[in-house]
Amino acid sequence: LRHADDAVRAAQLARLSGHVSVGLAPSTSAVLGLPFMAAMRERYPDVRLHLVESLSGNLAAMLRARQLDLAVLFQADRGQRWSIITVLEERLFLIARPGLPGLPSGEQVEVCDLAGLPLILPSNQHGLRALLNAASSRGPFALNVVAEIDGLAMLMDAVRAGYGATIQPGAALARLAGERLTTQEITDSGARRPNLLASLSDEELSPAGLAARVVLQSVMQDLVKAGRWPGATLHES
Repeated sequence: LRHADDAVRAAQLARLSGHVSVGLAPSTSAVLGLPFMAAMRERYPDVRLHLVESLSGNLAAMLRARQLDLAVLFQADRGQRWSIITVLEERLFLIARPGLPGLPSGEQVEVCDLAGLPLILPSNQHGLRALLNAASSRGPFALNVVAEIDGLAMLMDAVRAGYGATIQPGAALARLAGERLTTQEITDSGARRPNLLASLSDEELSPAGLAARVVLQSVMQDLVKAGRWPGATLHES
């Protein structure tokens, strides 16, 4: 019914209208949120955009419940009838307060160098944690997780206070400019976070949703090509 109403309004105005809901993780929204909004306002000013910022596990649940039209996720739920496009991959970075006990030296580190370092990470239901658990399982030591915080703002407050270090993708560095925190690239080949553009199936998406998916993918690619997405490379396909 909502799509039918949107179609009537679009026909009356002779241009695309309606609304679309898009989910972004907090780290992703730091680099992608405003450029995506600007592109949508320029190309489809009559489409009402609803942006939801939440951790990836929550976004996947909202997409399954049809509370979102599309979202940027970090692992695919193959049991769903979603359209999934792998857009880019992000390198991961160790972020810590200078002088934190156990902090390795150098600009680059491996997961095996982090044995004993106190870490503050999201809980196991989220994509980044699953990726890090898999990377650490290939080495002789488990990650020393001293706290789990499912919220980027509070997590970074704990890192600033010196309670531990964290591991975040390059997009999170966009909000750390000028801060007195050290960043070291994780060089393990498996420590890469894929960014998947997931949406409801084409049959379920409204015209506004289909248009927003094209714009979102284009903006993500343009940010990487312009060097405005730290640590990101476009997927080969």
